[in-house]
Amino acid sequence: MKSTTRDTKKKRIRFKIKRNSNNRPRMSVFRSDKNIYVQIIDDNIGKTLITASTLEKKIKSKIKKSTNKDAASEIGKIIAEKAKTKGIKKVFFDRGPYLYHGRVKALAEAARKAGLEF
Repeated sequence: MKSTTRDTKKKRIRFKIKRNSNNRPRMSVFRSDKNIYVQIIDDNIGKTLITASTLEKKIKSKIKKSTNKDAASEIGKIIAEKAKTKGIKKVFFDRGPYLYHGRVKALAEAARKAGLEF
């Protein structure tokens, strides 16, 4: 199987995160053409603790378009609120193969403003 540049970037970033995470959960972002998804994952257990995406009914009613920065910042706020209810304050941000720019940056900054530390 041939490894793509995207896979190589993802593996490199994931390795750095696991090396430096200090047993904190990982907040992973996936950005598609039409939606944005975020998960908080505990790598020690190997389970997803919290999820949020632009496909959820509550979020769809709040946003007009799921492919812009406003939708991403709304997802950031929601994931931070869900994390607070579960007692998670500190996470390690996993941007995946995406640059820290645009929708990914908007999501991260909104999560920080809402109280998540990373």
